[in-house]
Amino acid sequence: MDIIYAIILGITQGLTEFLPVSSSGHLVILQHLFGFKESNVLFDCSLHIGTLLAVFIYFFDDIKKLFYSLLSFNLKDPDFQLAIYIIVGSIPTAIIGFEFQDFFERTFNSPFTAGIMLCVTGIFLWITKYYSSSNKKNVGILNSLLIGTAQGIAIIPGISRSGATISCGLICKLERETSFRFSFLLSIPAIIGAFLLEVTKVNSIGNLCPLISGTISSVIVGLLALKILSKIVKKGQLHYFSPYCIGIGIITIIVCYLIHI
Repeated sequence: MDIIYAIILGITQGLTEFLPVSSSGHLVILQHLFGFKESNVLFDCSLHIGTLLAVFIYFFDDIKKLFYSLLSFNLKDPDFQLAIYIIVGSIPTAIIGFEFQDFFERTFNSPFTAGIMLCVTGIFLWITKYYSSSNKKNVGILNSLLIGTAQGIAIIPGISRSGATISCGLICKLERETSFRFSFLLSIPAIIGAFLLEVTKVNSIGNLCPLISGTISSVIVGLLALKILSKIVKKGQLHYFSPYCIGIGIITIIVCYLIHI
């Protein structure tokens, strides 16, 4: 893999991983419809590292507070409660990921499925238009489980992880900022889990230059995407991504039908 191709993939990963348009859906569609070569396992791992670094940098203060709150073990501390909600929300994600692993792997071979799921993502994003801003900052156990379930389902290509989790939070009438924050803090265990699953498949390292280039580009673009999405969510404009997801989904479905893939 050359450096330019690695940078392009890193930029694509940074944008589509955080913006609610499904990075996996775009990857599946591009690979099948345009004949792009699938990235190797080690490069996938480097992109996971880039994604994780972007989240850690952007939410560094939050992560630090959560870490110290766990050490203090103060049940009345809002940060400690949030840490518990993240742990609780990660449970359904892990269960869905492990129990339906074979099913999810099969969906990665179907751009038609990705097209349908992009339409589903678009519908849920549009629904958020009808949920006004709330002052509810406490996530709660039930909402944690619901949002964690949404994150698990988002393993399916075409279902945006950020779109599913933020939309679910807004539908549960959480404050916009809380929905955004919880969505990405909840992503940390999921990203680490995905990385650990991928890294076990790595056989050799090879040329480090493309890996480093792809990782750096995904971090930089990822941070930019997080800042953009934060402003969009706070303004109640998440549904702006709906037409794009539905449009790309419909085009993919039509092309798959015409060329029989």
